[in-house]
Parts: sequence; structure tokens; C-alpha cells
Amino acid sequence: MAEFLQTPFGIFTIILAQCLLVTVCVLVALAFLMYADRKVWAAVQMRRGPNVVGAFGLLQSFADFIKYIVKEVVVPAGADKAVFFLAPMITFVLAVISWAVIPFNDGWVIASLNVGILYIFAISSLEVYGVIMGGWASNSKYPFLGSLRSAAQMISYEVSIGFIIIGVIISTGSLNLSDIVYAQEGAYGFFSWYWLPHLPMVVLFFVSALAETNRPPFDLPEAEAELVAGYQVEYSSTPFLLFMIGELMAVVLMCALITILFFGGWLSPIPGASDLPILGDGLHWMILKMGFFFFLFAMVKAIVPRYRYDQLMRLGWKVFLPMSLAWVVIVAGLALYDVPGYMRAN
Repeated sequence: MAEFLQTPFGIFTIILAQCLLVTVCVLVALAFLMYADRKVWAAVQMRRGPNVVGAFGLLQSFADFIKYIVKEVVVPAGADKAVFFLAPMITFVLAVISWAVIPFNDGWVIASLNVGILYIFAISSLEVYGVIMGGWASNSKYPFLGSLRSAAQMISYEVSIGFIIIGVIISTGSLNLSDIVYAQEGAYGFFSWYWLPHLPMVVLFFVSALAETNRPPFDLPEAEAELVAGYQVEYSSTPFLLFMIGELMAVVLMCALITILFFGGWLSPIPGASDLPILGDGLHWMILKMGFFFFLFAMVKAIVPRYRYDQLMRLGWKVFLPMSLAWVVIVAGLALYDVPGYMRAN
């Protein structure tokens, strides 16, 4: 068996098994995160939410999944069928392959790329093509307008996200996501110098992530009142499900990035507890931190009213872009003059 695993086919089998394990775990987690999202929204509005299918409604997401699978796939008569079906597949596949460089624990990563941040940024930039293709292939003005809105929104907030990430790269001295977590080791804690100076950028990154993933209050591409559900209006059944899975997976990916870039990934938030059985570093801290930020995503969806589109664009270009650019200059100055206590990866 050991000799087989050292052959090219054995190595391919191991990599394939790792990819399937991560994909299945993420997809199953999405089902329960969607349930949690709906429960949070229901609690804020003082109603029950899903509570029928399964114990406490825990199987509601799986029932919805089966419903989408068995429904008829309706294709508009004038649609470009090849592009129409390719668009949701692109959205789903790009969302899945983004997880290849996400480290869940020390050494728990499919591909520990030296340019992991650049890989994530490239994949997120390509996701706009699935939206544009879906809106254009539907051969209707309503989804086309929704796709144009989404493209402008995603591109606008990718700029500020990119500058914020550049500040993190300067602080840690690495593009590797695992190295970024290692750079926070030792000084990580509630009064850590690392995340406290970066706190303004954490807020900017979080808000930009909301806009990047079309989450409320920035769900203008899917504004039902004026766009009839935006670029997805002509989709049904499985193609629509792929769009929804890709969008929710992007939300969870942003939660993982916030955890890794600013809050130590799998590192314990308790200083000096790295060697303790439960309080020490581990996968559970990564999951808890990601769950906390997903809860914030859900709360924003429930309590913040939707922005107008002009407000959305003004916030991205006139507020977030100057602030993130100024932060890059400040962090670069700290690195240039080697401020005492400034922390960089070796």
C-alpha cells in the first residue's frame, strides 16, 4: 500500500481524496449554515423559521436541495443554451476550487501555495464572468441589467479588498496563507499588536466582503423590487441552485479569509494556551471563528436596510478606496522604518 501511494497514480488518488473530503465537508456545512442564517433572520423578526423538516428543522436545507434537483429545468426560448448552462457551472466551480489553498489547521491544506493570496484574488476576480454570462445568455433586459450591476459592484469592491490584503502581506511578509497565520503566532491575543492596529481594515474588509458576495445590504444585483431577482430571474432548478451554492460558498470563504488574515486562523485566542488539549491551537478554533463571522453576516442581513446603488458605488470609490490606499502607505512606512514590535514573517 505504501509503495502504491508513492506512485504517480497513488499521489493523484490522495490529492483527489483530499479534494473530495474538503468539498463534501464544505457542502454539508453550507446546508447547516443556511439553516442557521434563516434561524437568525427569524429570531430577529420574532418568528420561528424552519422547524418542520427533521428535528428542529435541521433537514430543511436538504429538503430544499431535493426540491431544486427534481424541478424541471426551464430554458428561455431565445437563450444561448451553451452559455446559459455554462454560467452557473463557472460560478460553482470557481467557488469550490478557491478552498484548495485555505488552511484549516497546521498543515491541513490541499495546496500550500506560496502565492495563495494571489490565487484567491484571481479566482474571486473570475467569478464575475459567471454572473455576466448568466445575465447575457438569458436574452432578457432584466437579468442583463442585474448582471451589469453585479459586475460593477464586484469589481469596485475588489479594489479595496486588494489594498487591504496588500497591507496584510506587508505586515506578515508572505503571500502564503499558512505563513500569514504563523506570523501572528506568539503575539496573538486580545491585546495583540497585530489585529488591533488592523481593526479599521477588518471593518472595511467585512463590509467589502458583503458587497463582493452580493449580501444585504448590498444585494442590489438581486433587488426584487426593481430587477425581478436580477441576473438569476430566468434560472430554475439545478442551475439556480448552483448559483446559490456558489454565492453562499463565497460568503463562507470570506469568513475564512477574515479569520486567517486578521484573527490567527487556527491559533488559540488565549495567550499561552497553545499546548493545552482543548484551549490550544486547532481546527475547532478555525471553525468557531468562521462561525462567528458568519453570524455577523446573518445579523447584517437581518437588521441593515438596503443601500441605493449610488450610495453603494460612492461608498466603494470615495470612502473605502482612499482609506485602504492610505492604510497601505501607513503599513509600508512601518515596515520601511522597522518600527519596534513590528511583526513580519521570517
